[in-house]
Amino acid sequence: MTSSPAALLTLYCLAIAAFSLLGGLLPGWVKMTHTRTQLVMSLVSGLMLGVAFYHLLPHSVTLFGGPAAIDRAVWWLVLGLIAMLLLLRLFHFHQHDFSQVEKGHHHDHDHDHDHGHDHSVHHLAWVGIALGLGLHTLVDGVALGAVMRGAPEGAGFAGAGVFLAIFLHKPLDAMSVITIMERGGWSRSARVAANVGFALLCPLGALLFFFGVDVFAGGSVPVVAASLAFAAGAFVCIALGDLLPEVHFHSHDRFKLTLAFLLGIAIAWTMGALEPGGLHGAHSL
Repeated sequence: MTSSPAALLTLYCLAIAAFSLLGGLLPGWVKMTHTRTQLVMSLVSGLMLGVAFYHLLPHSVTLFGGPAAIDRAVWWLVLGLIAMLLLLRLFHFHQHDFSQVEKGHHHDHDHDHDHGHDHSVHHLAWVGIALGLGLHTLVDGVALGAVMRGAPEGAGFAGAGVFLAIFLHKPLDAMSVITIMERGGWSRSARVAANVGFALLCPLGALLFFFGVDVFAGGSVPVVAASLAFAAGAFVCIALGDLLPEVHFHSHDRFKLTLAFLLGIAIAWTMGALEPGGLHGAHSL
């Protein structure tokens, strides 16, 4: 099956927006258990690491080309990692534990200090979380737009690994924003509006980069290459600095959580089979 990168990107964006919307609606429908949340986070963290190193970084190196390609790609990766780390530190928006309502479950004390304010959430506490996650989501969109911008015409399922990592991660972010808004006393209409706006951010970032890079950078290949490496660094930071630390604080279910993490990495690696062989050199080694 082949399709144009623009058409495939549009399908990816629609799917991401729909799944993000679903994540924002879930707090009113079901209660995520502690263990299930941790398993999803472990899986997604492994997937994001795999996507960064098996997809984004090799693709960036290929696009840069030349003897200094690896050095240039690594520099941009480090910049992406630092930028996302500063974003995480500034807004402190890792709020992915929705298990406070799970009956009979005991949390580790070392982790409870991050989520022990559930009954005293400030009315505007969601703003900082939404702003941080919104910027993070735009970076995700740039990553998707960049990998699709570098894909050749009729390249099959290009960008499948990047899409899947974002697709699985967005509902957790949407649940974070909407859950904090609900605890802050915001109305249902306000939560719905925030959910819709958040769901559109990643597609907006992807489409703006994909169609705007020609206008603002003259279609410069180095811009796409730098964006891919930058996004790889952001993915590494999200996985290692945001998702995995929350899982690491818990001493229970270590085997299941580790297995989910390794499964995420394996999925990222196997997704290369859906991408065209010439998209980057990672799978030709």
